[in-house]
Amino acid sequence: MHICLFGATGRVGTEVLRRALQDGHAVTALVRNPNLLQISHPNLHVIEGNVLREHDVQTAMLQCEAVISALGTDEASTLSDSMPLLLRAMRNENVTRIITVGTAGILQARSNPSVYRFQSAESRRKSTKAAEDHLKAYELLKQSHTDWTVVCPTHLVNGDATGEYRTEKNMLPVDGIKITVGDTALFTYEQLFSLRHNQDRVGIAY
Repeated sequence: MHICLFGATGRVGTEVLRRALQDGHAVTALVRNPNLLQISHPNLHVIEGNVLREHDVQTAMLQCEAVISALGTDEASTLSDSMPLLLRAMRNENVTRIITVGTAGILQARSNPSVYRFQSAESRRKSTKAAEDHLKAYELLKQSHTDWTVVCPTHLVNGDATGEYRTEKNMLPVDGIKITVGDTALFTYEQLFSLRHNQDRVGIAY
């Protein structure tokens, strides 16, 4: 499979990239600073560019079969501003599958399913800016005609994949407190090969 990866220099993106290359897939990674990439490989094609520039996104999408976006928030609106460009490039290249890494804040609150977690007392974050950007990106995905999945980890801690975690559609698993970068990347990567969670947000935690 040829994967288009955004956010390859981030914590989750790095681990997704490592898994994809180990399994023999080709990866095109659009990055602002190639010097931050921790991995080099014959199957890795690196494009220096910006996810907010349509030409760069379109170039990265060429010949790809699926998209993983592990872009993080930057206290701006990068996620929601870049999503229309990703979706347009996907349409142009007839790519239908996209998996994104979101936040548990955009899952439904268990105490009040009519609101999002970041709007409820379940969220411990004082600022809602990042969650609001994730929410806008999610809403754009919902309106698209793609096979999307949004992986929504709770508090991300450094650590390897264990393969032992809990997931739940549209909500965070009960009493979920944390999840490692490794397990988040593992679950995200595995969604490339399954449509079980097609057009779902999936909460993931221990």
